[in-house]
Amino acid sequence: MLVVGLTGSIGMGKTTAARRIASHGIAVFDADAEVHRLYEADAVPLIEAAFPGTIAEGRVDRGLLAKAVLGDAKKLAELEAIVHPLVRKSEREFLTRQRDAGAEMAVLEIPLLFETGADRRVDVTIVVTASADVQRRRALQRPGMSEQKLEAILAQQLPDAEKRERADFVVETEGPVEATGEIIDRIVESLKGRQGSAIDRWMTGEDAG
Repeated sequence: MLVVGLTGSIGMGKTTAARRIASHGIAVFDADAEVHRLYEADAVPLIEAAFPGTIAEGRVDRGLLAKAVLGDAKKLAELEAIVHPLVRKSEREFLTRQRDAGAEMAVLEIPLLFETGADRRVDVTIVVTASADVQRRRALQRPGMSEQKLEAILAQQLPDAEKRERADFVVETEGPVEATGEIIDRIVESLKGRQGSAIDRWMTGEDAG
């Protein structure tokens, strides 16, 4: 099975790309969505202990948590030490299910793919990209987003140019959605039949780190 890593900075179009990939019948693991789930489940007691006052109605209040770690590298690292292993466990379970089902390809959609070293745990990387102006406009349209919060998020992410340089495939997303989709279609077609070795590392635990 081929393990594909899909990434891109905030506002670059990962969701659009993931949906197009999924339209080919390929399963996509959304790391952001998994974090949302964990903030209502397994991560709650751990975060409550590390960051008192960030839990509301039995779940992590993302706004309160963001305020608690915003601009504090030490606290952010503490949060990542809690969340990343839980997400990794879910990723492994997802890939195991796909392998056991006989899937030829599975996709991990991970915003911080390169930043966390997750690119070492996939066979192929796809980066979505757009101009800085388009990125900022898209990001600031999100509920609860502010200039300060956006800058803090961007500070955690590798520059877009570096991501594009490191990617196996680059998808420009500024044009019409259908044009982006056609690029994705061509990439998917080119990957069909390709064998990967990343799944073996996942199954043996060599993906750690």
